[in-house]
Amino acid sequence: MDLLYTVIFTVFPYLCLTTFVVGHGYRYVTDRFGWNARSSEFLEKKALFPGSVLFHWGIVFTFLGHASGLLVPQPVFDYFGIDSQAHLAIAYWSGLAVGIAAFAGALLLLRRRLTHPRVQAVARLNDTITIGALVVVIGAGLFNVIFGHFNVLDTVAPWIRGIVTFTPDAMLMKEVPLSYKIHVIAAWGLLGFSPFSRLVHIWSLPLTYFFRSHILYRRRVPSS
Repeated sequence: MDLLYTVIFTVFPYLCLTTFVVGHGYRYVTDRFGWNARSSEFLEKKALFPGSVLFHWGIVFTFLGHASGLLVPQPVFDYFGIDSQAHLAIAYWSGLAVGIAAFAGALLLLRRRLTHPRVQAVARLNDTITIGALVVVIGAGLFNVIFGHFNVLDTVAPWIRGIVTFTPDAMLMKEVPLSYKIHVIAAWGLLGFSPFSRLVHIWSLPLTYFFRSHILYRRRVPSS
């Protein structure tokens, strides 16, 4: 049993991380013209807008919440007067809000891809699998928020920090409920799959847009 946990919660995460890093490098070198989101906005905009807005805002804040809640040790929160109970309460209510937004957005995007004729005409199986995987990962996480109520601060959080610091302890995941394990395993799998999907466009975030020079448009009035 210990070997199984070591394979699932130590070997598998590092395999996914290696694939994530090497895969993105390989994809960038060999497929630069395919490094995009394969947007279908020009085919259909009405159904895309609500799903895209909900999903992107929800997933961004979900990621930030996971990073701050799991990677930052509890003593740091204690220093700022946030004890473990307050930490869990913040995680619950914020996770519920952004989780619902991300999950609803992902469902809308999946529905659009499966039902809109023009989008279906150019859809690839890879794109459908990507959105479906996002629905599974986000849905499992939202399920845990609503029905789980498990204290992850003494199990999942230190295990995640151990992965990041190369000191993993797979045995920390033994007492974790199955739904949390499914969420974690699915998330690692999606991370490893991302270099081969449309998710590569997350690295093309136009941050330089906020620092670019202003573009001036002047109306030219023909001389009479």
